[in-house]
Amino acid sequence: MADAVLSAALRQDAPIPLDLAFDLRPGEVTALFGASGSGKTTVLRCLAGLYRPRAGRIRCNGAAWFDSDADLWVPPHRRRVGLVFQDYALFPHMTAEANVAAALGHLPKDQRPARARELLSLVHLEAFAARRPAELSGGQRQRVAVARALARDPEVLLLDEPFSALDRAVRVALYAEIEALRARLACPIVLVTHDFEEVARLADRVLVLETGRIVAEGDVGTISARADLPIIAAAAEAGSVLDATLVATLPDRRLSVLDTPAGQVLAPVIEAAPGTRLRVRIPARDVILADRVPEGLSVHNALAGTIDTIDPRPAGLADVVVVLGAARLRAHVTEDAVMRMGLAPGRPVVALVKSVAVTRPGA
Repeated sequence: MADAVLSAALRQDAPIPLDLAFDLRPGEVTALFGASGSGKTTVLRCLAGLYRPRAGRIRCNGAAWFDSDADLWVPPHRRRVGLVFQDYALFPHMTAEANVAAALGHLPKDQRPARARELLSLVHLEAFAARRPAELSGGQRQRVAVARALARDPEVLLLDEPFSALDRAVRVALYAEIEALRARLACPIVLVTHDFEEVARLADRVLVLETGRIVAEGDVGTISARADLPIIAAAAEAGSVLDATLVATLPDRRLSVLDTPAGQVLAPVIEAAPGTRLRVRIPARDVILADRVPEGLSVHNALAGTIDTIDPRPAGLADVVVVLGAARLRAHVTEDAVMRMGLAPGRPVVALVKSVAVTRPGA
């Protein structure tokens, strides 16, 4: 495991309770996920230097940014932090290039325009360098905000609900931008969101927050299968997240073959090259459990596993978690099905998943 770039421990009773500690590692996207008021944005503001908690410490690449015991607090302008807000926070009277150049104060003045154009090119906005924010779409303004955040050559990139003000089509396009950027950045990225689709699409690791505490943490696949967590169980589209590698595309069948920790899976055709790593989501309502591999069905995927947990849900339903190799898959079934099939922890089952149910999160 890579050494941490940043480590933090934050504590206070009021006005916003905090009692948590975590590390951020290079090249990793960590999502702070939780309901409104859980402390997500406050934690982000602590890292950025915009809020000082009562007690704790923050260290980044060996340098102390905060240490309450030593009465040390490094102000925001002395921290190499890139911060992208929900509302863009661009200067309305400046062009896109000038907005980015404004964050390049550490460079000689004559070098700033060229570097600003390089950063705009990184987010595919080089043709819009002379436009002011009012002349840009919401998605374009957010990409300028990302370029400006990168202008500081950040040791940590912080994203505070960056997609919530955008419509779905623009959000999906920006997800792809962030995915492309993260492949080029060595610094950790922190994503604050209340949308689990964004977590499932972008994050490597999840910290689930409640009233300023971390109540669960782990990789996205593990957290997505935690039906015991109310905020996960209540997600608009409960399901499971699997990392996958595209093996091949079958043009005559309009299907793609994916290798996942749960086994090989067929999905609707994905336009990407073999070997591409991606992430897929399987809604719990689209998983059918059987005691054997059936014949004569349209279902493409039959995955053998073992029941891990069964949790009752309202309206006569049950949330069943099935262990499939190194993966965990959630299924929503009726309590009647649990009784009729004699389902119980440790019982072998076959999870049936239609290929059309295997999709990329946020797509």
